[in-house]
Amino acid sequence: MTWDKFASRLIHNGDGRFQLKLSASASLPETFPVYLTSVFAFEDAEAVDDIYEKRAGGYLYSRLGSPNADAAAAILAAAEGSEDALVFSSGMAAITTAILSLVRAGDHLVSSPVLYGGVHDFFVNELKRFGVEVSFTGPGREEVAGLARPSTRLIYTEMISNPLMEVPDLGRLAGEARRLGIPLVVDNTFATPAVARALDLGADLAVYSATKYLGGHSDILAGAVTGSREKLDGVRRLGKLYGNGLGAVDSWLLARSLRTLDLRVGRHSENGLKIALFLESHPKVEKVFYPGLASSPSHPVAARQFLGGRFGGMLSFNLRGGEKEARGLIRALAGIPFVPSLAGAATTLSYSIKASHRFYSPEELAAAGVTAGQLRLSVGLEDAGDIIAVLEEGLGRI
Repeated sequence: MTWDKFASRLIHNGDGRFQLKLSASASLPETFPVYLTSVFAFEDAEAVDDIYEKRAGGYLYSRLGSPNADAAAAILAAAEGSEDALVFSSGMAAITTAILSLVRAGDHLVSSPVLYGGVHDFFVNELKRFGVEVSFTGPGREEVAGLARPSTRLIYTEMISNPLMEVPDLGRLAGEARRLGIPLVVDNTFATPAVARALDLGADLAVYSATKYLGGHSDILAGAVTGSREKLDGVRRLGKLYGNGLGAVDSWLLARSLRTLDLRVGRHSENGLKIALFLESHPKVEKVFYPGLASSPSHPVAARQFLGGRFGGMLSFNLRGGEKEARGLIRALAGIPFVPSLAGAATTLSYSIKASHRFYSPEELAAAGVTAGQLRLSVGLEDAGDIIAVLEEGLGRI
């Protein structure tokens, strides 16, 4: 059949069927194209059956899976050294979907106490609605063993904690999780596979806010989960059900960013150590939290677990003048944006008690070691000397 009328010809030429012609050509696009389609077409009903029954590869409906999401996931799985990966519409979408795939009403989980505020809120408040209990502890072996119950279904921790930059002994924790037969889920957002590989250290799943270093340019919201195909089956099912997968354009941007992850994180780490050393020596700074510093209690573990002498680009520091100086420095650092996020190309500043940990109670803040005089710095890709000069000028004005 041919479409004769003007309006019909506009609709039925240059559509998805043009892809069949392109796939038979002798050339390929160097960059994977963006597939802006919500649905896929078939020659007959049998082709749909073949995809559903896994007799053939292909796509049906973009909520159930899409080429761009799979391309981004394939790059991340290669970076992580994992069998499989999934990408989501945000870090919280990835983390909550992974957690919900492992627990049900009546279950229990054990978590380290210092977490990104959104995850802490989900554990403390939202999981109650599902009948799931949470116990908080440090990442040591004894605490986990003492808190585990027959109903414990997972152990959760961060590779580098937010905002105190503590690093758990993941090999030790993973050994205890295996002994207890409990899956270990690790948030690897601050480290990324360019600094540490959670799965190699014994984690069952690694979760990410890909908005941060994996994306790296402050232009997308995304999340990811990596692990074995078997362990990701439940995560994938819930992702399809909840419809929280990553869209085509953001998937394309994430894939673009992942190709430069090693270069970017290398520079972030180099700059991070230089800035941490500068702040540690400044008279107005009381304490610096950065695992690359010899003064950090986490330094021996981080040096053993992390790759290539890298410690990431995230640090926090306490000002001797407390909240007054913290607020003053935010105003004084005109060259460093004050933002409630992290890990872009530019150096940025955040105030944990007003952003990531805003909804912690005073008791929870005290237990986590988060103070009113504490600022978090996401060290960017600028020249390190320029970053130090801006910080020195700002500190001199408070």
